[in-house]
Amino acid sequence: MYEALLYEKLSGSRVRCHVCQWECVIQPGKLGVCRMRRNDDGILHILNYALVSSAAVDPIEKKPLFHFYPGTQVFSLGGWGCNFRCKHCQNWEISWCEPEESGRGSQYITPQEAILLTQRYGCRGISWTYNEPIIWLEYTLDSAKLAQAQNLYTVYVTNGYITAEALDTIGPYLDAWRVDFKGFSDALYRDLAKVPRWRGILEMAKRAKEKWDIHVEVVTNVIPTMNDDEEQLTGIATWIRDNLGELTPWHVTRFYPHHYLRHLPPTPISTLEKAAALGRQAGLRFVYLGNVPGHEGENTRCYSCDQLVIHRLGYHTQLSGLKDAHCASCNADLNIRTAPQGQLATRHPL
Repeated sequence: MYEALLYEKLSGSRVRCHVCQWECVIQPGKLGVCRMRRNDDGILHILNYALVSSAAVDPIEKKPLFHFYPGTQVFSLGGWGCNFRCKHCQNWEISWCEPEESGRGSQYITPQEAILLTQRYGCRGISWTYNEPIIWLEYTLDSAKLAQAQNLYTVYVTNGYITAEALDTIGPYLDAWRVDFKGFSDALYRDLAKVPRWRGILEMAKRAKEKWDIHVEVVTNVIPTMNDDEEQLTGIATWIRDNLGELTPWHVTRFYPHHYLRHLPPTPISTLEKAAALGRQAGLRFVYLGNVPGHEGENTRCYSCDQLVIHRLGYHTQLSGLKDAHCASCNADLNIRTAPQGQLATRHPL
């Protein structure tokens, strides 16, 4: 077991965790909401350090990140636990588990080993994904420091429910913040994810960009009858424009029935097209459709001259009109972080 990094000791051997916005006050012998932090006689221990539930070599586009080192591959690691309880979670087996379950189904991969594997498989960077990486703060921090020293990029695929203290701890070592905005209402977050206070997610995305210059992309999984109304979609798009900037990518992705939402239908493609249109009407330059391979909405076109810059078919990516972070045709800034020429990784199977 490892002692947690961010917590305070309270009276009666209680502790308060400062990693996520629940800020759990934990009684002796009890666990926090994430089920991976336990109070042992006034010491907060993390139970999942270096315990890996899944590892894979992924295209960066799978995260999805479309404006961050396009065409590269990323070494992806998942851990255990989550601070949300989303009804449609596709990875609930690893996100909703108890500590004893994580111990039985894990690989033990130290931060040093994670970086060696990233390099061995020809990846340009490392991503913490599949479950909530905030729960893995100490492990991801140790790994991110090593990655930075090796000129590897680092990615959080996150629900964004982090404290400012925790973000400021990992921020200097993090390059991309791929965050979910699940909806834009109190009722949606309470119903879908069991989270009563969600607006801090927005503020932490803004803080990641402004304070730490982390590349931010936003995903909204559009769920029929829950967050597919014009008010929420326009609210998300407008907030992104006003707080993260008009060049921030917004991915509106297709929902498929899963877990406790099996009774709902897949998102109609027409609904995603409507969401994308609302995003563009709000002033966003890059709105993408997700989980619809072959749709034109996967591609990147220059907002200034309409030149096709990046063509995507599923996870196959072709850079056809990009020069550094700009349109090769008209030199418009596309807000794309790219690898220096000659440093794109060659993909190998894991």
